[in-house]
Amino acid sequence: MKTFIKTGFASLLLLLAISCKKESNTIQSSATTDNSLTGTLLTDVNGVAGDNAIGIGTQRWRTQNLDVSRYNNGDKIPEVRSAAKWAALTTGAWCWYKNDSANGAIYGKLYNWYAVNDPRGIAPAGWHIPTNAELDTLSAFLGGQAVAGGKLKETGTTHWLTPNTDASDSSGFAGLPGGSRASNGTFDVLNILGSYGGFWSSTADGSLNALNHYLLYNNGTFNFKSYRKQNGFSVRCVRD
Repeated sequence: MKTFIKTGFASLLLLLAISCKKESNTIQSSATTDNSLTGTLLTDVNGVAGDNAIGIGTQRWRTQNLDVSRYNNGDKIPEVRSAAKWAALTTGAWCWYKNDSANGAIYGKLYNWYAVNDPRGIAPAGWHIPTNAELDTLSAFLGGQAVAGGKLKETGTTHWLTPNTDASDSSGFAGLPGGSRASNGTFDVLNILGSYGGFWSSTADGSLNALNHYLLYNNGTFNFKSYRKQNGFSVRCVRD
């Protein structure tokens, strides 16, 4: 009888331990990821499929760069290939890096800030372009500008140039080096594909400039800088 009681009690403890472990894993998972936010939530009016989201601190971020070609009301965002036309823009536009659709399939589109700021909106319902303060919040949660970049960058050198310093992607953000397009319409020889991933904020910096945060292949920082609004950068959406 005593043996039966001891055996039953031990089994009960084991079941409780397993149950607690499962509950703990569920809580931990729900605090860091939100895989229910997939599919149509980031589908543009052309039917471009959505992608996953990740929880970082109190924020929810998309894990792919924005790749929409229309504003939310259905109006087209113009694709502008010509360097001269790009440099003269004061309205929204997009391009692929070096006008190559193969780059778009991996890195998404590069947008000028006029597209980011257009009242018709390029972020899907329930999402928005982050303010500079929201990007600062992301950086602070990951330890500050000096180290947050490594925690945001995709690991390895499939997309990032060697050495992809400090990249751990411990946040799950999967930051990519989509390059940039300079305000004069050329594809910047400094911020080239593989070396640089810049993300527009919705925050203007005077009448000519706006702010972005960026990742680099050769260090683990996540700093911000003021750029001309004609520049083309990647976009990541944050949940409302």
